[in-house]
Amino acid sequence: MKDPLVSTAWLAERLDDPAVQVVDATWFMPGEARVGRDAYAAAHIPGAVFFDIDQIADRETDLPHMLPAPQDFAAAAGELGLNREATVVVYDGLGIFSAPRVWWSLRAMGFPKVFVLDGGLARWRAEGRALEETPAQPSTTHLQAAFVPGLVRGLDAVRGVLERGDAQVIDARAAPRFRGEAPEPRAGLRSGHMPGACNVPWSVLLNSDGTMRAAPEIRAAFEDAGVDLAKPIVTTCGSGVSAALLALALARLGREDVAVYDGSWTEWGGRADTPVVTGAD
Repeated sequence: MKDPLVSTAWLAERLDDPAVQVVDATWFMPGEARVGRDAYAAAHIPGAVFFDIDQIADRETDLPHMLPAPQDFAAAAGELGLNREATVVVYDGLGIFSAPRVWWSLRAMGFPKVFVLDGGLARWRAEGRALEETPAQPSTTHLQAAFVPGLVRGLDAVRGVLERGDAQVIDARAAPRFRGEAPEPRAGLRSGHMPGACNVPWSVLLNSDGTMRAAPEIRAAFEDAGVDLAKPIVTTCGSGVSAALLALALARLGREDVAVYDGSWTEWGGRADTPVVTGAD
């Protein structure tokens, strides 16, 4: 089984390897007085390029950071100098939070060798490893558009899954939001969850230092929530960010086929024609 995470020591040994490309995917929740690009400019791992999930996104929708069309994604990734032959390592400034979103996005767009840095920039910095402020200046690559549809689910597909019961929907939001006891951070969204969904809050999959828990602990967290790890899975969250963290954790258990509902609760909870339930199922 291939672990989708790499250690800081592993990356430090390969920073000068042209076959390894490093991507900074730092992103902050709406309402926070911080911007990922500014954090990148202040300090990043040497050679890392910045992937802005709010900019490399579908501009034809008002939903946040939805995947763009494959040809648009290929053009944006090419401007960052990324190529599908390289081993791509993605990290973020918080430990493991937004990096899985870019890990999933790259995989959905045909990048076969993508990993997440365990503990992210926080662990890298705590270990006293090299940082730089100068933005990377990559040479543009020319990528063919590619798409792996099995890793992505849209609104209609999720409706069908819930109606047929042929896949499990796992929600990564905190339990009070899932139960409808806490308001959503985005205005205008209903509170609650999709009927039949189960809840595995993303935070239970991480250690206190921002690294991901070991595989046995991850397995226990999903099984305790009632997830059958042998059956199809779709993950969801607020806007498709922490849903990708669940997909990353499941990949650590060998489930590399997990799909992410891209629109997540921002789409589902923002509509009047989608069923919503509150409380614990």
